[in-house]
Amino acid sequence: MLPTGRQPAPDFSRLLRVLRRQGEPDRVPFFELLVDREIVAAVLEEPVNSVEQEIRFWHALGYDCASVKATIPWPRRRDVAPDTADLSRGRREWVNVHSELAHTRADFEALAWPKPQDVDYSDIERAARVLPDGMQIMARTSGVLENTMWTLGFEGLSYLLADDPALVAEVVNAVGSLLLNAFHTMASMDRVGALLLGEDMGFKTATMVSPAALREFIFPWHRAIVDAAHTRGKPIILHSCGNLRGVMDDIIGCGWDAKHSYEDVIQPITEAKELYGGRIAVLGGIDVDLLARGSEEDVRARTREVVRRCAPGGGFALGAGNSVTNYVPVGNYLAMLDEGWRLRGV
Repeated sequence: MLPTGRQPAPDFSRLLRVLRRQGEPDRVPFFELLVDREIVAAVLEEPVNSVEQEIRFWHALGYDCASVKATIPWPRRRDVAPDTADLSRGRREWVNVHSELAHTRADFEALAWPKPQDVDYSDIERAARVLPDGMQIMARTSGVLENTMWTLGFEGLSYLLADDPALVAEVVNAVGSLLLNAFHTMASMDRVGALLLGEDMGFKTATMVSPAALREFIFPWHRAIVDAAHTRGKPIILHSCGNLRGVMDDIIGCGWDAKHSYEDVIQPITEAKELYGGRIAVLGGIDVDLLARGSEEDVRARTREVVRRCAPGGGFALGAGNSVTNYVPVGNYLAMLDEGWRLRGV
C-alpha cells in the first residue's frame, strides 16, 4: 500500500523553519504525534515490531522527522476493553477518571516511583542509527499534568487541589523533576532535532483543572522543560487536546515553539492560525473524526482548505488533528498525505 511515483527527500530544515516561524518553507511538511502500529503495518504490508520498520515508514511517506518516545516505567492502573477497530489490536486500554494509585502521602510514598536511570531511551538510540540522511528524530514523552492525573486519578486530583494542595505539589514535583531530567537527556542525544511533550490539559469545553491550578502547579514545569530544550538549541512542541482558550496566552508565554492537537468541534486549526499564528506554530489540523468517518473526497477537500488557509506565512505543518489511530481508514490517511504532496507541486 506504499505510495509509488514519489521520491522522498527528507530535509529536517524544512520542518525546523516551520517550528521557528521563519517564513514559508519550500513545501508544507508533514507532522504526526504518532501513527498506530496497525496503520504502519497496513502501509508497509508486513507485521511491525521494530523501530527500524517505523523509520522506514516515516521516510517512505515523506516525513522530515520520525516521532520516537522515551519509555518511562510510571506506575499505572488501566481499564481494558475489546478493540473493535477494523485494524484491531485485540484490546484497548485507558486510564479512567476513577483510577487512582495514591490518595494520601503514604500511598504515594509506597509507590515504585521511577528514577532517572530507569528511563529507557533505547528506541531513540536505535532510530538514530538507521535514520536516512536529512531526517531527524522528534523525541517525546507524556506530560506533567497527565502523569499527575494518572497517579492521583482525575477525581482524586480534583478533590486534593482543595483538600491537600501540598500533596498535589509533591506529586507534580516528582513528575516534573523526572521529566525535566529526561528532556535534558533527549535534547543532548544524537539525531534528535526536536522534542515534544504530550500533555492533554482540556476537554471539549474547558481545561481539565482550573487555569489557576495550571498556573500554580503545571506551567512552571513547562517553562523549565522548554528551557531545557532551548538550552540545547532544540525546538519543542506541546501536544495538548481540549479547549485551552483560557490559557493560550500562558502556553505561549511558556515559550513553546509549536502547538499540536486541534479538533474542529473545539477550535479548528484555521481559527488557531489566525489567532495565534504570529506567536506560535500550529501543527496538524485534519480532524480525526473526519479522518475516521469521512469519505476520501471529504478528507481531500478539507486538506486543501486547511493548507490554503494555514500555509501562507509559514508556521504550519500538515497532519492529523491528533494522531493516526487504528480506526482511521488507511485510504483516508493516505489521501490526506497525497493531497499534501499535490499541493506542494511534487
